[in-house]
Amino acid sequence: MDSSPHILVVDDHRDIRDLVAKYLTRHGLRVSTAEGGAAMKRLLKASAVDLVVLDVMMPGEDGLSLCRHLRETTDLPVILLTAMAEETDRVIGLEIGADDYVTKPFNPRELLARIKAVLRRAQSLPPQRGAAPSGRLRFGPWTFDPARRELLDVEGTAVPLSTAEFQLLGAFLAHPKRVLSRDQLLDLTQGRAAKVFDRSIDNQVSRLRRKIEADPKKPALIKTVWGGGYTLAAEVEPS
Repeated sequence: MDSSPHILVVDDHRDIRDLVAKYLTRHGLRVSTAEGGAAMKRLLKASAVDLVVLDVMMPGEDGLSLCRHLRETTDLPVILLTAMAEETDRVIGLEIGADDYVTKPFNPRELLARIKAVLRRAQSLPPQRGAAPSGRLRFGPWTFDPARRELLDVEGTAVPLSTAEFQLLGAFLAHPKRVLSRDQLLDLTQGRAAKVFDRSIDNQVSRLRRKIEADPKKPALIKTVWGGGYTLAAEVEPS
């Protein structure tokens, strides 16, 4: 069985579909094509796909609607094809969960490079990509209650968490004692909804440490792994 990545190209222009399919196939990828949303959904039901290349400007159900559908129903990486002048579409696409975009007219070599980069990032993620804990968990002196979005200390007093802090702590608790890179943390918490600099994760970790560490300057729970990222060093148990 062919184990090379399977790419689905969705574009209403046949010449673009054929051009992309031939180029990607020549470079070792398996490729299926679809002219619109209905064909895309049929192909996704019929075969396993590793990444979707999705044109934004299509008649009927456009690429942004289809991207939103993919984010709600699958965990597939999505690269958008957008018109050069449509910056708004690119921003909206990233906000609703696209992993990357390429502007038309594009060089197939650039598209191939972006596909490989997105696949590398997706494959490097730990299992249960984006999954958050569903029940109460205890780690160190803390209890995390995702249903109530609360962090409780030993006395049961709730410590408020921002949305970003809640998502970040949930990612750590879902993957305890595993080194998570900044890119992985961005994927697990934000799904690449925006192009965020690495330092934003550093800042979020710093803010979270100030709330959960006895000494934020010498963290015992969320530790830095130099050159790697961060890891939750504490044992995690159901509460």
